[in-house]
Amino acid sequence: MDQTPINGGRRASIERNTTETRIRVALNLDGTGVYDVKTGVGFLDHMLEQLSRHSLMDLTVLADGDLHIDYHHTTEDTGIAIGMAVAKALGDRKGIQRYGHSYVPMDETLTRVALDFSNRPYLIWKVNFTRDKIGDFDTELFREWFQAFAMAAGVTLHVENLYGENNHHIVESCYKALARALRAGVEIDPRKRDAVPSTKGTLGGSL
Repeated sequence: MDQTPINGGRRASIERNTTETRIRVALNLDGTGVYDVKTGVGFLDHMLEQLSRHSLMDLTVLADGDLHIDYHHTTEDTGIAIGMAVAKALGDRKGIQRYGHSYVPMDETLTRVALDFSNRPYLIWKVNFTRDKIGDFDTELFREWFQAFAMAAGVTLHVENLYGENNHHIVESCYKALARALRAGVEIDPRKRDAVPSTKGTLGGSL
């Protein structure tokens, strides 16, 4: 796959169907932040819209999950499907900046995200909530989404809420910081457009 953003950018689509969820994802890493997100979970929709808007990644997510049980499968599986689509759009990851980081303040809250599109997935999650739910959404599910995304996208992902009080602000700052860091990491480096950003010549495997 040519990773030069031409003819509308680096695009990918994924359809992932299980007995628990049916999910379709389409994205363009070189978009303008246009989104169409329908998961059946209002708060999750809101977070994925933030991910699209602040990364400038065009994103379509259509999910039909077993919401009559709870939100777990839909949340985790959208993370998997979006991560798979990002990895597919990146191809061999030639020419990307690879690393990205962002600090995002939101009123009293500050969150830091640092990432490496290393193709060696890992998650560090240092985010604590003072409530079990935001509305009817279990706050423990946010880690599940970030874990699923990191594993499927092949990204080393560090998420740390430095301080904050409002749980809505805390999680929203995590998604916005991810978006900004993602935007930086997938950006094409004009000085190394044809090179994989690694001394090994490939991303993944051992250090």
